[in-house]
Formats: sequence, structure tokens, C-alpha cells
Amino acid sequence: MIEHIEPDPDNPPPIPLSSAVRVGRLLFVSGQVSTEPGVGIVADTFDGEFHRTIRNVEQILAAAGATLRDVVQVRAFLRDEEARARFNELYAQTFQPPYPARTTVGNHFSFIQVEIDCVAVLPDGVDPTV
Repeated sequence: MIEHIEPDPDNPPPIPLSSAVRVGRLLFVSGQVSTEPGVGIVADTFDGEFHRTIRNVEQILAAAGATLRDVVQVRAFLRDEEARARFNELYAQTFQPPYPARTTVGNHFSFIQVEIDCVAVLPDGVDPTV
């Protein structure tokens, strides 16, 4: 069974996508960027955009009963190659070893510095049949 997850059903994404899709114990989180509800994209320093993006990922994970510790794969899209070293530092502070599998590539959007999507395995105790 497929379940579509929206952490705030009264404030869905402004574009046609589900924030996350759950299939059994797997949770697929759509690409998240530096946004605020009711505001949209928030430009900031790289660190600010990273932390806001992670907060958005965490809210979606929590809506499905998961945390960053349940993430098994991350895809990160960086606007600037020069940000890769700082991204690695922030990533290491955010995710704990053993780290999830990860792919990091460039993005083509000039208005966002970082986008992150991920796959999580829901923890024991979360009903996999929903």
C-alpha cells in the first residue's frame, strides 16, 4: 500500500509533489530546500539554507515516525562546487556514523544553494501496513 505524507496538510508544497511517499517500511522524502511555510524559498547563507533544509527533512520524517537516524540514503544537490567542503562538515555534524549512503551532485537552480532528498527505513514499532 502507498501512503502520501504531508507534515502539514493545511500547508502542502506549492508544486505538484508529495513531501514523502511511504511504501511498507520505506519512506521516500522528496527534495527539500530552504523554505518557510507561507513564505516560500528563503535565501540565506549556505549554513542557514542547509539547516533550514534539514529541519524540513526532519519534519517530514517525524510525520512518518522516523528520524535522521533512520535515513539510509541521501542525495544532495549543491549549487556551488566550492560549498562541498562546508557541506561535508555540516553533514558530519547532522548525520551520525555509520553514515547513510550518499550521492552529492551539482544543481542547476541559481536560487537555492542546497537541496536534499532521502530514503529512510521506518523503525520497529511503526506499522508497515499503513
